[in-house]
Amino acid sequence: MNKASWPRLLEALDDELPTAVELRHRVHADPRPSGNEADTAAAVAAALGEVGVVVAGTGRLVPLGAHEPRVVLRAELDALPLEERTGVPWSSRNGCMHACGHDVHLAALVAAARAIAAAGGSVAALLQPREEVNPSGAADVVASGMLSRGGVGAVIAAHLQPAVAAGTMAVTPGVVNASADEIELVVTGRGGHAGYPHTVADPVLALSAVVVALQQLPARRIDPVHGAVCMITQLSAGSASNVVPQRAVARGTLRLMNPADRHRAAGLVGDIAEPVARGYGCTAQVTVTDGEPVADNDPVLARAAGALLADQGWRVRTDFRSFGADDFSHYSAVAPALMVFVGTGTPGRPGLHDPQFLPPDETVGEVAQALLAGYLASYAEL
Repeated sequence: MNKASWPRLLEALDDELPTAVELRHRVHADPRPSGNEADTAAAVAAALGEVGVVVAGTGRLVPLGAHEPRVVLRAELDALPLEERTGVPWSSRNGCMHACGHDVHLAALVAAARAIAAAGGSVAALLQPREEVNPSGAADVVASGMLSRGGVGAVIAAHLQPAVAAGTMAVTPGVVNASADEIELVVTGRGGHAGYPHTVADPVLALSAVVVALQQLPARRIDPVHGAVCMITQLSAGSASNVVPQRAVARGTLRLMNPADRHRAAGLVGDIAEPVARGYGCTAQVTVTDGEPVADNDPVLARAAGALLADQGWRVRTDFRSFGADDFSHYSAVAPALMVFVGTGTPGRPGLHDPQFLPPDETVGEVAQALLAGYLASYAEL
């Protein structure tokens, strides 16, 4: 396969898209949460026409074509625990929703992989579980050794991205997504009667001060050129309005763009939280759990794929980066990896993880083209 294969691949892709869109609707209507994706994996494998092998518990690795595949195309199986509010006939009604585009990614993967096989190529389709939660499905795929044993030369993915304008593909060399680690803060004090504040050590007040103080981490402790985000998104404490509780708990994420900052930043959370809590007569226990590493696009793959997409008339960005995180970043440990962001940005349209997020069916073909560009770029370098 090489650049001259584009017309043949696109012709084969056109033949696959109607069936792929139908698959998108079926998957969207019957989503599965993280860790329970076996039904979705079986349905997508059936659409590929091969059973494949089970990986990471509920995922599948499905080879297609006459030869041993050297390139892996990856899509995510899991949905989010979210009540859908799109109103389409094929909306989900089971309390889960494909609100991050995974239904589109899966359908596009099927279309692209079948087009490659129809055009005489070989590829492996990776149907990956547990992208939305820890423990990461991608980390388990890597740990299984399946990709290392198979002599994989590249791993390719594409993701819908409302922060990029519709009609644009973002194919950025180097770091494209931040690392994301989970923070838990437990502040313990001395509870008591809310009417006698001088007799208590209020963990709610202490935790509130800790949350504010943590904003100095990205603002003052990390080089602003590198970039960092510390977001506390959950707070819990107490059982009654007139009782000061014994403890208060906060959770959130710590995100870094520079891998060298990651370990130091995790330590800084405790350096900030513990003395602030002591100032209120409380103690703070900090736990930082490793999540996704920085996502780092292989520069050679990015440049080659971007050139192929530009030749097809796509607007191509090479500067898009975000503090979103994706466990696709784990695959860089075993092979050159490339994530292409497919723009869906339109004013007024809901974004990722929104209960009304519903990209049009045309995006199935757009994501499939992004995957094919990465596939051809991979073979140019193998």
